[in-house]
Amino acid sequence: MKNMIQNPILTGFNPDPCIIRVEDDYYIVTSTFEWYPGVPVYHSKDLQHWRLLTHILIDNTNFAGNPDSCSVWAPALSYYDGMFYLVYTDMKRGKYPFKDANQYVITAKQITGPWSEPIFLNSGSFDPSLFHDDDGRKWLLSVCWDYRIEGRNKSNGIIMQEYSVQENRLIGPIYKIFDGTELRKTEAPHIYKQNGYYYLITAEGGTGKTHAVTVARSKSITGPYEVDPQNPMLTSAHNENLILQKAGHASLVCTQTNEWFIAHLCSRPIKGKYSILGRETALQRVKWTDDGWLRLEVSGNEPQLTVKAPQLPVQPFPEDENEYDDFNETTLHKSWNTLRIPANKSWYSLSERPGYLRIRGGQSLHSLTDQHLFARRQQHFNCEVETKIEFEPDSFMQMAGLVLYYNTDNYVYMYLTFDEEKGKCLSMMKCVWGEFEYVNLGISLSETKICKLKVDIHEDNVSFSYASDEGNFITLPEPISIAHLSDEGNGFTGNFVGICVQDLQGTKRHADFDYFMYSPKQ
Repeated sequence: MKNMIQNPILTGFNPDPCIIRVEDDYYIVTSTFEWYPGVPVYHSKDLQHWRLLTHILIDNTNFAGNPDSCSVWAPALSYYDGMFYLVYTDMKRGKYPFKDANQYVITAKQITGPWSEPIFLNSGSFDPSLFHDDDGRKWLLSVCWDYRIEGRNKSNGIIMQEYSVQENRLIGPIYKIFDGTELRKTEAPHIYKQNGYYYLITAEGGTGKTHAVTVARSKSITGPYEVDPQNPMLTSAHNENLILQKAGHASLVCTQTNEWFIAHLCSRPIKGKYSILGRETALQRVKWTDDGWLRLEVSGNEPQLTVKAPQLPVQPFPEDENEYDDFNETTLHKSWNTLRIPANKSWYSLSERPGYLRIRGGQSLHSLTDQHLFARRQQHFNCEVETKIEFEPDSFMQMAGLVLYYNTDNYVYMYLTFDEEKGKCLSMMKCVWGEFEYVNLGISLSETKICKLKVDIHEDNVSFSYASDEGNFITLPEPISIAHLSDEGNGFTGNFVGICVQDLQGTKRHADFDYFMYSPKQ
C-alpha cells in the first residue's frame, strides 16, 4: 500500500528495537542473544523500506559458554556530536535469582565502523541506554535488579549513573529514578527531552502477553517522575484478537518533517499460541497532546498493522539477493548467523572447493562452545528451505544436514550419517522442550553421492523431503509439529533455518554444501 508502513517492519527474530535518526538516515538495532554476529543495524531513508546494513559486534566479543537466550540483551544505539555510541549487556546467566551480566559501551564515527574495543561499565544489571543531555553530560540507565525481592520478578525499577567520556567509566552516585508501576517488571528504559520535560519510556508487564509501554516525565532528570495518567501508552494485553501481540519495549524517533514514531517489539503467534518467528519490530505514529503526554496518533493504545508513512520521499533499496546462496562469493552473505562464536576459517571454507561451502564437523547441537552451524532467520509463516550436500561419513558420530533450530533444547534436524548395517543413511533427531528423540528413518543412501534435503514449513507444521543424486524428491510420510520452536516457554529468540556439521569423534570430517535456498510461500 503506497505511503503506508506495513507492520512488522522487521520480520522474524528482531526484538528490543532501538531507533535513531542521524540527519536523513534512520537506524534500528535489535537484540541478538546467542546469535553471532551481534547487533544487526537496519537502515532506512523513509521508515517504509529497510535493509540489513551491517552488524556491530563482529570483533572483540565471544559468547562461548553462555546459556541459551543470554549474551547480547537489548543494545541501545545513540548519536551525539559526530559519534555513535552503543551500550549493551553480555548476559552470562539470565535465570533467577541473579543476573550475572556485564555492560559495555563502544563507539564509532561511522555506523559501519570500525567500532572501539568494549569499555566495561558495570555488572548485575541489563537493558542499558545512554542519554546525552543538552549540557553534554551522559547518563547510563538500566534495570535495578534486586535479588532480595520475593518471587521470581525481581525488577525494582530504573537506576541511572553519569558516564564520563574523559575517564571511560561511570562516575558519581547511582540514582534510583523510577520504581515502576503496578504493571511491574519495569525494564528497557530510554530518556527523551521534549518541551522542558525529561520523558522516561520503559517496558513493563514482562515480555509475554501482558507486555506494555509506560511513559513517565519529570522536570529534573533525577526525578521524581510522574506516570502518564492513561498508562499504559501501548499494549496488546487486552485484545487477543490483535495480529500484533506482546507490544512493548519501545523507543522514539522524530523525523526531519517533525513527525514522531515509536518502534516497538511485537509478535504474531500462530493460532494465537506459537511465536515461531520470534519477536519482531513494528512502528507506530505517535503525537504529543496539549497537556504534554505521548499518545498513539490513532485513538487507544493498541498497535496497528498499517500506519501512515512520514512525509518523506519514498526510497526503496535494491533487492538484496539473500534467498538463494550458491556459495560462489569469497565471503559469506551478511544474513548468515552462527552460534556464540564467529565463523572461523579453521572449520569452514568457501575456497577449498570453489562454488561450495565446506563445513568441518564440530560439537553437538547441544554445545554451548563449538557448534559448526550456519543459519538465517525464518521470516515467513510459510516457506521452503532446500540444500544440496555431499558428505561421506564413516561413523554414526558424524552428521551433516538441514536444521530448524530455536535453541539447544528445541530443534528438528534431518541429516546424513553412517549406520553399521546401511552404510551412509538419512536420519532425524529432534529435541522438544528439552526431551531428545532419535528418529531412525531407515533410509539407506550408500549408493548416493549427492543428496538434496528440503523442508516445507507451513505455520506450525513441517514436511521433510530428500532426493538422491538427480532423482525426484521423496517426502517423508509424517508431518512434524514445530510448535516447540517458539518463544512460549523457551526463551527470547525465534526459529532459524540452516545447515550444520557435527563430528563427535573430533576428526573434523567435512561436508560440502552446493547451495542453500530459502523460498517464501503464500
